[in-house]
Amino acid sequence: MNVRTPMALGLALTLALSLPVGIGRAADTNTVPQVPHDGSHDFDFARGVWHTHITRVLDPFDGGTRITTSDGTKTATPIWGGRGWIEELDVDGQDGHWQGATIFLYNAKSRQWSQSYIDSDGAEVDTPEIGGFKDGRGEFYATGKYKDRNVLVRGVWSDITADSHRFEISYSQDGGRSWAAVFKAYLTRIK
Repeated sequence: MNVRTPMALGLALTLALSLPVGIGRAADTNTVPQVPHDGSHDFDFARGVWHTHITRVLDPFDGGTRITTSDGTKTATPIWGGRGWIEELDVDGQDGHWQGATIFLYNAKSRQWSQSYIDSDGAEVDTPEIGGFKDGRGEFYATGKYKDRNVLVRGVWSDITADSHRFEISYSQDGGRSWAAVFKAYLTRIK
């Protein structure tokens, strides 16, 4: 008889006895498989007409001291049963009057949203920011240009309640290690 055989049998017996215990414990936890979040209604909070107060930072990488403010309305209307939205802006401020629109589209396969801004002056569609919501906060990312430099763009939806929310756009010129705010909108529902 080989000396290792009793040790190998003992190890095999120990493993065999421990498996049913481990399996029994897993079955007792009644764990339910997690269903991926269906985010197709994440923007439902935005429905309706809102007052928006906007702060724009004109020199985000040079101190952030040149700021303009404006006020106006944002109207958000769902399309495709809420899997898409059209948001229209009508704003007056230090920079004069401007209008714009954002189109939001939900991709059911990736479970992500895209948001694309269109300014009425140039009618050019910005590169879409892509992202989604987690724990009541939406984060969306894209690449863009700032003064002929490539930057990362981050749009964040936060502080969402039935009658208010906030949207902020920030740029990063160092690959996302630091962010500089360029646009802040504080929105309150018009009743």
